Amino acid sequence: MAQHQFQTEVSRLLHLIIHSLYSNREIFLRELVSNASDALDKLKYLTVADDAYKGIAFEPRIDISFDKDKKTLTVADNGVGMNEQDLIESLGTIARSGTRQFLEKLAADVKKDSNLIGQFGVGFYSAFMVADKIEVASRKAGEDTAWKWTSEGKESYDIEAAERETQGTTVMLFLTEEGAEFANRWSIEDIVKRYSNHVAFPIYLTYDQKEYDDKGKEKGSVTKTDQVNDGAAIWRKNKSDLKNEDYVEFYKQISHDADEPLFYIHTKAEGSLEYNTLFYVPKKAPFDLYQVDYKPGVKLYVKRVFITDDDKELMPTWLRFVRGVIDSEDLPLNVSREILQQNKILSNIRTASVKRLLAEFKTIAETNKEKWDVFVSQYNRPLKEGVYQDWANREIVINLLRFKSTAVDGWTSFADYVSRMKEGQKNIYYISGGDEKTLRASPLLEAWQAKGVEVLIMDEEIDEIVLPSIPKYEKQDGETTLSWDIKCVNHVGADAELDKIDKQSEKDLKPLLKKLKSVLGDRVKDVKLSKRLHDSPSCIVTDENDPSIQMAQMFKAMGQSMPEVKPILEINSDHPIVTQLKDCVDEERIADVAVVLLDQALLVEGVRLSNSADFVKRLNRLLTAV
Repeated sequence: MAQHQFQTEVSRLLHLIIHSLYSNREIFLRELVSNASDALDKLKYLTVADDAYKGIAFEPRIDISFDKDKKTLTVADNGVGMNEQDLIESLGTIARSGTRQFLEKLAADVKKDSNLIGQFGVGFYSAFMVADKIEVASRKAGEDTAWKWTSEGKESYDIEAAERETQGTTVMLFLTEEGAEFANRWSIEDIVKRYSNHVAFPIYLTYDQKEYDDKGKEKGSVTKTDQVNDGAAIWRKNKSDLKNEDYVEFYKQISHDADEPLFYIHTKAEGSLEYNTLFYVPKKAPFDLYQVDYKPGVKLYVKRVFITDDDKELMPTWLRFVRGVIDSEDLPLNVSREILQQNKILSNIRTASVKRLLAEFKTIAETNKEKWDVFVSQYNRPLKEGVYQDWANREIVINLLRFKSTAVDGWTSFADYVSRMKEGQKNIYYISGGDEKTLRASPLLEAWQAKGVEVLIMDEEIDEIVLPSIPKYEKQDGETTLSWDIKCVNHVGADAELDKIDKQSEKDLKPLLKKLKSVLGDRVKDVKLSKRLHDSPSCIVTDENDPSIQMAQMFKAMGQSMPEVKPILEINSDHPIVTQLKDCVDEERIADVAVVLLDQALLVEGVRLSNSADFVKRLNRLLTAV
């Protein structure tokens, strides 16, 4: 027998499970059944795709049994099984880069539903919520030796050679006093029907049933084995034969989500291509949505044979939040996972599936504002990725986008914005480059607010990349295509009227502008008078073709090079600070005011100063001189 230490992350996870997580403990059985189903899926695939496995006698099934007196519960399958190395890698290690973030999230609020464990893909460990010892006996398909993994959920686990007649895995739980309630026929049957009824393999429950004589006296017991799940692939059933509860139950099984889905889309396609799809949109974004190693949410089957659940090509990256199943009748059963990306049939199914999802999104956006608002709150950013990535569906996705606005509460669309336009307005305006609170307080909005013109608030980093790629918004009005330019108020040229400065004011302040520019030197591209400002003394804008300063900083933070972006400083000729400076002959004061005007304009836009100490010194000198 060899003893092994758990990986640090596993030890932390086990500590949280044993000492903190008690809500919804019954999900441990769902997780064990799900693992067994995955093992059966993998072997079923190998028996049709790999010659080395075609001779294996294989009638897939999952068996559950229990011993009330000994307080044990056992889940067994005849799937692909594990050898010694597999046990170490699967049960002793968590090899995903998001592990630390996951554990921090879990530890931050231990009262959160324990379903988080299943979402992370380490559902096996949830068994320690009800057991103080677990034995796993497994034999890998095609190998003669079986192995037994044993642990009490502390710092280590043991592995030793064992005996098992066939390939597959048996998990035996030694239940705690609190967990003993699950060594019960009715509890097990209820949990299986609730969480795993649509697992595509038969689940059998073995139990002892008492027998009675004609007088009602107990005369012994008989061991019985019953199938306790439906065992049919829900996605192949007719919609008319299914209830909402069936869809929800299957969603919870494949997603490990405690919540119901936001909505689902069930499609059966017949014709040149035959396939079934069942897609779900979670009510809350998956925790790994923005991680590079996110877990794909769509499984691929061919004629009900599982092929893969780890292919990121089944859905475009921007639809990675979608959960569900694709089952094709036309792909070969032995299709290689490596060539799926180049497979024309799968490409056509993917294209049709994206269009079907977008059609459903469009319907919900138009008919159910409340549900669409929930969707947007979770998935607006991935939709923006779709605008940038998916040129074939670009126009549809643009119309699905929602934004915050200076004119209305909540979310609004380009179409909504256009419907509220002032007479004669030709452009759609937006502001970007910071968080919502900062943007709403920006001096750049003063001119538009004074004119009563609505401005959209773009407060996500991705907006800096996506919005410049949408120069126009177009809308059909009968036979006519209406078009509006989309302008960023952070840029020069957003409104021609604002760039027309009074000649006399410009002439009067030309010496001051020259001095300010001389002081600021390479920190600015230019210093100009502004018609954008009413209450603020200064603001920064950028040339129409330059990226924003915030975008430049974002790229720099990601380690990517970008030419230095120099802002244009605009000053308010009517502001007391500027009027007092006009006749000032104190060069040091002019220099201090010049730097403070620029730095405060940068701060208001949420830009971090390169030399905050210098800014404070200058500000203190100005305050002292007052």
